[in-house]
Amino acid sequence: MPSIPIGRLVAFCSRHAVLTLVLFALLVGGAVMCSMKRLGVTTDTGTMFSSTLPWKQRSDQLARLFPQNQDQMVAVIDADLPEEAMVTARELAARLQHDKHFLSVTIPQDDPYLVRNGLLFLDQKNLSSVLDTTVTAQPFLGGLAADPSGRGLFDALSLIALGVSQGQADLKSFQPALTGFADTLEQAADGTPQPLSWERLLAGSLADLAGKYVFVVTRPSLDYGSFQPGGEASDAMHKAIAGLEFVRSGHARVHITGDVQISDEEFATVAQGMVAGLVGSLVLVTLWLFLAVRSWRIIVPIVVTLVAGLVLTTGFAALAVGTLNLISVAFAVLFVGIAVDFAIQFSVRFRAQRLPSGQIPPIRTALEHTGEETGHQILVAAMATMAGFLAFTPTAFVGVAQLGLIAGFGMLIAFICTVTLLPALLLVFHPPLDQQVAGFAFARPADRAVRLYRTQILSVFTFLAVLGAALIPVLTFDADPLHTKDPKSEGMRTLKLLMKDPQSSPYGAEVLVPDLKQAQLQADRLASLPLVDDAMWLGTLVPADQTPKLAMIQDAASILLPTLVVPNPRPAPDAAALRASAAKSAHDLGAVLDRLDPHDPLRRIQAALDRLSHAPDERLMAANTALVRFLPGQLDQLRQMLGAHAVTQDDVPPSIRRDYLLPDGRAIVSVHPKAGMDSNSELRRYVNEITSVAPDAGGPAVEVVESAATMVHAFVFAALSAIGMIAVILLVALRRVLDMALVLAPLLLSALMTVILIVMVPEQLNFANIIALPLLLGVGVSFNIYFVMNWRAGVRAPLSSPTARAVLFSALTTSTAFGSLAASHHPGTASMGRLLLLSLACTLLATLIFVPALLPKRAIDER
Repeated sequence: MPSIPIGRLVAFCSRHAVLTLVLFALLVGGAVMCSMKRLGVTTDTGTMFSSTLPWKQRSDQLARLFPQNQDQMVAVIDADLPEEAMVTARELAARLQHDKHFLSVTIPQDDPYLVRNGLLFLDQKNLSSVLDTTVTAQPFLGGLAADPSGRGLFDALSLIALGVSQGQADLKSFQPALTGFADTLEQAADGTPQPLSWERLLAGSLADLAGKYVFVVTRPSLDYGSFQPGGEASDAMHKAIAGLEFVRSGHARVHITGDVQISDEEFATVAQGMVAGLVGSLVLVTLWLFLAVRSWRIIVPIVVTLVAGLVLTTGFAALAVGTLNLISVAFAVLFVGIAVDFAIQFSVRFRAQRLPSGQIPPIRTALEHTGEETGHQILVAAMATMAGFLAFTPTAFVGVAQLGLIAGFGMLIAFICTVTLLPALLLVFHPPLDQQVAGFAFARPADRAVRLYRTQILSVFTFLAVLGAALIPVLTFDADPLHTKDPKSEGMRTLKLLMKDPQSSPYGAEVLVPDLKQAQLQADRLASLPLVDDAMWLGTLVPADQTPKLAMIQDAASILLPTLVVPNPRPAPDAAALRASAAKSAHDLGAVLDRLDPHDPLRRIQAALDRLSHAPDERLMAANTALVRFLPGQLDQLRQMLGAHAVTQDDVPPSIRRDYLLPDGRAIVSVHPKAGMDSNSELRRYVNEITSVAPDAGGPAVEVVESAATMVHAFVFAALSAIGMIAVILLVALRRVLDMALVLAPLLLSALMTVILIVMVPEQLNFANIIALPLLLGVGVSFNIYFVMNWRAGVRAPLSSPTARAVLFSALTTSTAFGSLAASHHPGTASMGRLLLLSLACTLLATLIFVPALLPKRAIDER
């Protein structure tokens, strides 16, 4: 073992402490500059997988071919009335179109092609119902077209009164519309006018077929030099939203979502959790360090060594990977959690140094002896931990591969800092060596108890190992990135609102086919699958059964259009004209009250009109605005839809066509699920159905399922590789198969006990918390190596030794770092912290109880 060279290195650095400190200051300064210039962070989960994976290649191809579907920020508008939602969307779009922060702004539901052919997209039954209602209301609508005001509406109500008096008015089908009139008129008469929805009056329940929400889809200009590339665009959108009429009045609500918004919010949440976790862990680490070494003259060197090592590791990350992802960004907490163990081991052993005579040695001598005694143990622990991390670098799971690379070399950096910078700092701070704080004297009875009940302890741990192995098949892996995001963020709250609608589900799938003919065949096959709601292609944008529908529309148009097309409508009325019309209508309706059912809404209308006829001018004008605010637009839309004509795929506008057809003739089929896909099993069945028909399918749903398989495969491969590499390092370092087995056995045991806790708690495995596995290997190897190598050196009471003290406080400092992660608002980060705490508890239990019981009896003092 290289104990003498390490001891000499420690002695050299302590003798040349100032030179060592200057050298590290220069290195740290260079690392800081490098990190500031080269290091970035991305929240794009797509970057966490190798581009060589077939499913990832399909995903990347779809992103390249349809860039308009990437990097979106979407305003989702929910309003009391459909017209209020559309007006709000149009106002917002108009504001954003002139804002430099947005490259494009569209309202998909407001496309002229879709509006003009709105009636054609209805099935024949619903179309017949809408047209019959509209034709029946022809006299009423004709009067409103000639006079689109409250006066025209009141006059039309007088016509209804005339029909009732002559027994010619069948109002059964108009009861919902008349009830709506009554509600609005009563509110206006009370001085609290509310807009009337003419869309709902004319179309009834069919008005909701288009969905509850209106979308304003934007592609923001992203600032990739910022940690939140869409931050300025999001601020600009929020500012525009705050000034919208119906938002200010409370009638409309606008929520922002989209991949840009969710990524920015996630980074903010993750960064907050990581920074808070790092700062909190450093503060609490200092507390545990005080309890471990009880001297600020040692605590400060340890903390400085940790910070310097962390900065150097960050600089390495900037050079090696350049851009961190949501997993590799956790290297900082992992570094602090593991590297502090090396520093504690060195410092505790340093304070325990005594000359053969029992006297306190000079500080340089104590440092050199510490390097000779424990340097090689720390080196073996660092190399084994490094191997455990580096085993993940060859995998296709780039997120953990990056973490493995950074954390692996971070262990080497931590070792170098421990045997160079830390001795130099200890010499400068010159801590006292006269305090007996090295070991746990009170733990000697525990050493004897472990040996006394050795068989029982090993039997219990054997049972736990068998139970853990049996529970491995029960483990499930959740690869859905949405489940690790903050559900309270605006983007995720909005996305949750949309999940119930198949068209806006985030679990869609896409199939790229050679041409439109294949698209139709593939869409028909996919649409027949049990879990598929629909499969859309360009042909679905062309209404079906056009011939009979057009005949129905043309018949209705021949009756309606002559009265709806009015060249010169009457000018807007003043208050006097409105009052006169309201009074006349109230009088006419009052004359037929005896002919009306007691619950007929015309009774309420008559009473409200009578009140309005005596209302102040201001209230009358407000009532007029509320009643007919949306009437002209609805009449215009009705005229457009009645002018529909036969359309083909060639009539689909380029703005829509580009989402389904490429210039080279290739076409896309978009698949939407029936259910919300909240469970992993349901999502897998859905994807399996799709891939059974279209093996080359891509899209979000396929990515989630395929990425889960990639992660599981990566971790199985990496775990086996790590154990193999650690075994080789241990065999070379320890030169005995038995000693190697004594280190690996508790490592495997702690992993199996962690499986038990994951199932019992329960804790769902996901792509964020799965990093507990490499950490488990790293920490477990370090702790076990110290105990086994001390046993080789003749330590007879491991639990009362300085090593046990160092291991315990190292575990406490590490658990502090992980505990701070568990308190994060970000679900992924919090689950990472919880699982790390569980694995650390199992590791500590295996090290402090199982290892002493497992060590051969010859080295233990049982007196």
